Amino acid sequence: MHRGAVTAPRIISGQPTSTNRPSVERVVETVFQRRAYLLVVASVFIIRVPHIFAWFVSVVGRSGSDEPGGSGEKEALTVKRQLYAFFWAGVALFAFGATRTWACYAVIVGRAASADGSVLVGHNEENGGRRLLNFRAVPARRFPKGAKTRLLRGGTISAVEQTAGFLWSENVGLEFSDAYLNQWGVAVVSDGCPSREEALEVLIARGEIRDGGIGYMLRRLIAERARSAREGVQLAGRLIERFGYVSPGRTYVVADPREAWLLAVVRGRRWVAQRVPDDVVVLLPNVYVIQQIDLNDRNNFLASPDLISYAVARGWYDPSRKEPFNFRRVYGRPPYQPDPRRMRGRQLVTGRVDEPEDGEPPPIGVRPMRPMTIADVTRVLRDRALLRDAFGRTRTISTPYAQESAVFQLREGIPREIGCVYWRATAEPAISVYTPWYLGITGTPPAYFRPGPIDRQLTLEQHFHPPSGTFDEDPQLAWWTFKRLQDWVHEDLPRRLPVVRRSWNTLEHRMLSSQRAVERRALEFARKDMSMARTYLTRYCEVLAEEACQTARSLLLSGPSGQTARSP
Repeated sequence: MHRGAVTAPRIISGQPTSTNRPSVERVVETVFQRRAYLLVVASVFIIRVPHIFAWFVSVVGRSGSDEPGGSGEKEALTVKRQLYAFFWAGVALFAFGATRTWACYAVIVGRAASADGSVLVGHNEENGGRRLLNFRAVPARRFPKGAKTRLLRGGTISAVEQTAGFLWSENVGLEFSDAYLNQWGVAVVSDGCPSREEALEVLIARGEIRDGGIGYMLRRLIAERARSAREGVQLAGRLIERFGYVSPGRTYVVADPREAWLLAVVRGRRWVAQRVPDDVVVLLPNVYVIQQIDLNDRNNFLASPDLISYAVARGWYDPSRKEPFNFRRVYGRPPYQPDPRRMRGRQLVTGRVDEPEDGEPPPIGVRPMRPMTIADVTRVLRDRALLRDAFGRTRTISTPYAQESAVFQLREGIPREIGCVYWRATAEPAISVYTPWYLGITGTPPAYFRPGPIDRQLTLEQHFHPPSGTFDEDPQLAWWTFKRLQDWVHEDLPRRLPVVRRSWNTLEHRMLSSQRAVERRALEFARKDMSMARTYLTRYCEVLAEEACQTARSLLLSGPSGQTARSP
């Protein structure tokens, strides 16, 4: 089997790491920390070596010709270019090898594939470094005529008179990690996907990136303006074509109670979107999964107008070969690197081992062995089977790098305030608990965000340059409570994880079992006055969230056998 072959992932172990050795995640983290130190040394090396290298190249150039413009000079110029290309390729290879190759993960369930007819979107958000998440309910806001919305790097667009309200999970300081669910039931999350497009500076020089481009504000604008998933995709497409996208590549999931879309974006001004078939489940790791497209089928595909012609001009696609246009193959970073998490997710969803043809990724979605529930989606997001890919790399779906795991339950037929629920777990999903946050809530408890005016928190300055102390540990915040529980469990994963899971399984079973009764009560209030229903749902969510935090603190205090774990 060649290196690019795709097979079912090798499951090394489905059990927690043994007690007499550190967890795999801690070993991996240590490796990456050491690689980070190497990067510091490499940075100094990179700063100084080009000057030495340039001197060497100049010597080569002088020895190649005695006459300006002669054949020797041309040959020397070719050698110079090759040497420079070789040098910077080596630098890029070193840098790429020192970064994590996997991050977020998503599960998208079409409404005909779910048990209750809802569109379900599950998502693990993973990032490195010291982080903090704020979770808030943002009300609709009004802007005066002529007001402008500013983008991160200087661009502006006209503000709308009134934005939608939304639930917002803010990953402070990061550009591509926030999650949203707006008042119309439109949810937005994303996974980074490497593309073959060139560096940002090159695209700026070519005019592909205009007015600084767009990145962070793309999903915020979808949340503020889109009344449906399709409308959100179309809005994003217009913004990408106007400004150019700054990230190397990404797939957004944009969903509503009717449908879900995958929006694949490449650095620059190219994008494509595919509607998720209603009867399938899509597993989305950090690779493009959109393949063959039919741009004549506007019900299921949308794209930038020059998606294909640009690829032809760049030499990435040759229509004369009569091969169908395959977005992943044309725009994805070659060679295709299968992510075993995708195949593992398919195994969990279908109940069987999938083995597609070597070298080719599987179809975009699979039919589940039974209609999917919220618990089924969380089971995938929490999976800790240790996987190994064709390159020898190992990891699990649920990892300590996760800051948040979520399942968006998006249902038609009842008011959005009650029918759309943001089930949310703080920190690693295998160790945390999913509690519901109904779209109709009027606020979140103080333990779920750093205090401050919401208008200030929504600014670019606050997000990217937060006040001093923002990332300091605070035991009063839910974020730090669950992170400390996560760290404590990983100190003795085989013994402590089952104990924690029993507590969370009991609480989650109770929440899911009572959901129908809670919503009947909320609908009774809504028939009289929607504000009464919203107040009821707000209090209900706050009580469950507080119970989850108290349970986490109790687990930290008592430990699995009554011993004191640590003081909160």
